[in-house]
Amino acid sequence: MSRTAQDLATLAAAFAASSALAAALGAANFGTALSFGQIGFAAALLWVLLRR
Repeated sequence: MSRTAQDLATLAAAFAASSALAAALGAANFGTALSFGQIGFAAALLWVLLRR
């Protein structure tokens, strides 16, 4: 698996996990859960960029 594909998988997993966690913890609606997913994606993107 190339490093680019691994980074993209990391970003997608961070978005999905953050959204699912927010929904499981009682987010008011799906839009709110997706907002937390964006925050998780941004944090993972920062980690990926700083790791290089």
